[in-house]
Amino acid sequence: MHGPRFGSRVPAITSLAKTKPSGPIARRDDDWKSWVELRVKIFGVPPDITTGELWVCFSRYGSCTQIEIMENSKGVRDGVAKVTYSPPPIEPLWRIDPFLINLRHGTRAAVQLSLEESRRTFYHPSPVNPSIKYPEVMTLPANSIDFGFMCEPQTMMIMHSIHDSESRGLRFKLNMLHRETVVDFHLDTEDRIERFRFTIPFAHLDTIYRVNASDSNKVELLVSVPTPPRFFRKLDEKDTHDSKARYWAERDAWYRQTDITHAPAMLRSSPVALKKQSPIIDIGKRLKRQKWNTSRRLPLPTALTLPPIGRWTTYRLVFNMSQDKSRLFDTIGQALRDYNISITEMKDFKTVSHCEPAVWNYIDQPVTASHNPASTLEELLSEAIVPPLPFAVRYQLEVCISHGYLNEHNLSRAFVDNLMNMEPAKAQDILEYVANQEKRIWDPLELFDWKVIKGSASRPPVPRYCAYMRTATITPSTIYFNTPAVEITNRVVRHYAEHADRFLRVRFTDEKVEGKIYSTDKDTMDEVFTRVKRTLRNGIIIGDRHYEFLAFGNSQFRENGAYFFAPIHQLHAQHIRYWMGDFDEIPYVAQYAARLGQCFSTTRAVIGTKPRDEEVEDVERNGYVFTDGVSKISQYLAHFIISELGIAKHSGDPPSVFQFRFGGCKGILAVSPEMQRHEMTIRRSQYKFAARTETLEIIRWSQFASANLNRQIIVVLSALGVPDGVFLGKQKAQLANLEMAMTDKKMALTMLQKDIDPNQMTLTVAGMILDGFQDCQEPFLMSILRLWRAWCIKYLKEKARILIEKGAFLLGCVDETATLKGHFEHRPALKPDETFDEKVQKLPEVFVQLSNRNGNKPSVVVGPMLLARNPSLHPGDIRVVQGVDVPQLRHLKDVVVFPQTGDRPIVHMCSGGDLDGDDYLVIWDTELFPQEWNHPPMDFTPATKVPLGRPVTPDDLTSFFVTFMKNNNLSTIATAHLALADFLDEGVKSNKCRKLAELHSTAVDYNKSGVPARMTRDLQAPKWPHFMEKKNRPRENIYHSRKVLGQLFDQVERVDFVPLFDAPFDVRILNAYKVEPKMLEDAAKLKQQYDTAVHRIMAQHAIQTEFEVWSTFVMSHSKANNDYKFHEEIGRISKALKDGFRAQCAKVAGSTSPDDFNTMAPFAVAMYIVTAHEVGKAVKTAKDRGRELRVEKMPGMSFPWLFLGTLGKIANRTLIEM
Repeated sequence: MHGPRFGSRVPAITSLAKTKPSGPIARRDDDWKSWVELRVKIFGVPPDITTGELWVCFSRYGSCTQIEIMENSKGVRDGVAKVTYSPPPIEPLWRIDPFLINLRHGTRAAVQLSLEESRRTFYHPSPVNPSIKYPEVMTLPANSIDFGFMCEPQTMMIMHSIHDSESRGLRFKLNMLHRETVVDFHLDTEDRIERFRFTIPFAHLDTIYRVNASDSNKVELLVSVPTPPRFFRKLDEKDTHDSKARYWAERDAWYRQTDITHAPAMLRSSPVALKKQSPIIDIGKRLKRQKWNTSRRLPLPTALTLPPIGRWTTYRLVFNMSQDKSRLFDTIGQALRDYNISITEMKDFKTVSHCEPAVWNYIDQPVTASHNPASTLEELLSEAIVPPLPFAVRYQLEVCISHGYLNEHNLSRAFVDNLMNMEPAKAQDILEYVANQEKRIWDPLELFDWKVIKGSASRPPVPRYCAYMRTATITPSTIYFNTPAVEITNRVVRHYAEHADRFLRVRFTDEKVEGKIYSTDKDTMDEVFTRVKRTLRNGIIIGDRHYEFLAFGNSQFRENGAYFFAPIHQLHAQHIRYWMGDFDEIPYVAQYAARLGQCFSTTRAVIGTKPRDEEVEDVERNGYVFTDGVSKISQYLAHFIISELGIAKHSGDPPSVFQFRFGGCKGILAVSPEMQRHEMTIRRSQYKFAARTETLEIIRWSQFASANLNRQIIVVLSALGVPDGVFLGKQKAQLANLEMAMTDKKMALTMLQKDIDPNQMTLTVAGMILDGFQDCQEPFLMSILRLWRAWCIKYLKEKARILIEKGAFLLGCVDETATLKGHFEHRPALKPDETFDEKVQKLPEVFVQLSNRNGNKPSVVVGPMLLARNPSLHPGDIRVVQGVDVPQLRHLKDVVVFPQTGDRPIVHMCSGGDLDGDDYLVIWDTELFPQEWNHPPMDFTPATKVPLGRPVTPDDLTSFFVTFMKNNNLSTIATAHLALADFLDEGVKSNKCRKLAELHSTAVDYNKSGVPARMTRDLQAPKWPHFMEKKNRPRENIYHSRKVLGQLFDQVERVDFVPLFDAPFDVRILNAYKVEPKMLEDAAKLKQQYDTAVHRIMAQHAIQTEFEVWSTFVMSHSKANNDYKFHEEIGRISKALKDGFRAQCAKVAGSTSPDDFNTMAPFAVAMYIVTAHEVGKAVKTAKDRGRELRVEKMPGMSFPWLFLGTLGKIANRTLIEM
């Protein structure tokens, strides 16, 4: 017999799919036996029956995969249930009449059963040739599996092996529906056999190796993945039912695993570390061998653990082949190739046996300092124990090991000695370079032979509001450390600046490529949440430092992050929390955590002056606070702030509003001409706790940003009566303008100056075009333009981010003059038959004045406008208001000024907003005015909080952190709302969407109230519209939406971003100055440091190119952040990067200021020449070798554009001189 092969076509699959009947046919009585899946419908079930009772009864007949207790359209059980079997049951139980069910009360219920016709085909079309169809699940029994890792390119170190028997069921599966491979295996313990599995998505595979291919009766596959797969353990199905749930699936019995251990109690007190604290060993006979092997002097195990699933990511599967298996094997190979997973033979493959890595002994074993009794102090030091590696080097080594760039089994004593014997900065340089390359180094000793290390561990100075921060990412199976990167600080890190390197910012995520850990109403993720709690309680160990939990910022909290601190003598986390403020009077855990979190807001301190704060009363009425979060600041202080923080304003006027922190106060400060010099006011609603410091800190300030629609706002406007054609027409025009902007300078300027992003980078790019860089096709500017277009189109496709020219996105504040007319409940409601003018007369008022752009005077928007806040899910969230001109308010620009009069604040009707820093969308484009104005708003009364009844402890904080992670279903609710708004005829006005909008409001406040939003299964979407791109859902659960979002999605085709590397650089810059070699050398050195810093940011946030970091138009990033918040975050990070290196360049150039044109112009030209030379050389090398210009292989281009204003002046001066 010929050996099995990957590659042959399988006509049987094709013909089978073609002959499968599509309509009803006459069936034999036993035809059901051949079905893949079978569903039994049950009539007359008691209303209080549980899925567990149904499972106990029906699992006797076969393997139940789903049980559902049905409800009618009103959410009431209707006496019907369904049980799904796969494979079919052992007998036709639907023929038993009556069928008796045993109930938990000791009684029985007689029910009627019927067989549902099979509706699914259970075949999956090939993505390459849809006429070829594969079974949804293909299962191939395996004989053995080895766990381990590749210690050399063709050598696997086997750490554990499992050999199959008929009773254990070692299986290799291809799940075509979920596009993943699945491996099922069993492990023996002393009293039971436990069933495990791990899954690898197709997207995480590119090659599977065939090894030892000489044996025609045996196949060996080697699967090696760069990141750990997800592991699961199966519980007894009878123990996985929720008595209140009406749905159960077999997958509910599969629980995620963080460790595979037979002694979980050993983990409870263990801190998290890259190096396991107890030996990782095999089980059974392997244990006995290790006990006998005294010559190696290994410590005896304290726990039975298999395997360290985050580190052993290579698997060898061995199959014995029969003829039937060979055919299935060929089919599996064909299916994998269709998903671009190649099957490659690996020659000369070999294995080696398990051994313990010795490197930890080398770097952990303390050494005694040499005795030199020159002084008493030195005598004391001579007796001290010092680690053999400086902590910065040790940390960077663990960065490389944790990411798999270095493997501890490859690190020899010679490698460690080399690190110890060189300057720490040089050692750190080498290790940072390894991390930046993001590839495996098989022979670590070769690092010391490298001639050039393009990095610098001698940290360049950073702006005083920044610091280098070490970060860690903890996943269910492992921990990753990251190269220190520049971050904007908070008051805590600033106060303890001398210990800044002892802070560790930690984020908890799913496995490396999976993104955020999402909430679940099941217990299947409890092991993951237990690992989070264990980390928070027991801390993290790196070298000789034990980091302990400190606290978490509010934005960090939403992204599952926290700060840790490595204590030193007389400074522990508890001391830092004490310094932060007095929180003892706060009886609610959620509120206590939120107040601690205020201290970790990313801020910039104003240290040159001390404000005089005056307390003023809030405006309260009917249980509402109309001035919630807003107070005033003098124009003098506002000017001082923009001067100290370097905020550039073309008009010379300061921003009208600042979002701030001041001791234990938070909110916004609006500029008031009435306030004197150092005066500012604080309202009671802004005071949150008693702080031990009172420095004014600024988070952000008001500025114009363009108005853009999104999917949520579009579905609400559509339900309120805006025609589909309005949205389609605006998107079509935007797509055409973006295309034209690539070649038409006038259109590019128009679009960039209208569609202004929150970071205002579009205005920066517009300035570069005005300086003539588009005319000469300058490669960096053209690359940025291409990126901007691709970014805009991406968000049109995925978010329906449609530009609205007659609109703005602005911070909100209050009318301190009480002039604006508010919302009054007694005023007659708007009627559909009223005229436009009659409707306008009843509208509440706002004041909106836009600053002078393009040389124009400030303009007040007068007339009706839409008002909304993101996210808007309820039909009453979008309000219609009247814009009016109030001379007393004309000092306020680029903000929405709301009335303090009326019965209810307008902001509260907009998704429950307030004025402590919320942004509001205003639109005065009459095409978008709906038929229905001001639908009754939702009640946003917050849930009742329950006091703890005792002082809050750190353990309470960490428990709340984990509970929040498990119950934070905000995104799940929003996703279900969007799907149902499209699926249901009434859209957002349907009862289900209204209920989801209420739950969403509760979920938004969860981090403050501690009250979770409980989403019931009946609120989940039965089907998904195609524009939501639910690729892992069955095809029958996806439909092509004909509503507005479906039409908008179909109108857009994505565009890839391709930088322009091979265009000539601008000769106006290259020839502007005769630059000395020393200046070119200095510029080259700084460019190496700058490029390294950029790559740190890219690595930290999973950004693909430097163009995205520089421009903030990020196409993709780590899934741990949502897009909008990340756009703001990367804006702050990018600005800090630029500010720091502008200052460094000025220092090297001998200038006192980066804005000194005469000194900086020659140096900026040197920077441009160095960059042009590097890029030109790389382009020539690639073309000479016949390679395409891959962005990851090209040198950086953004360095000289730290001085884009200077380059613009040089270019235009050159043009004038010519």
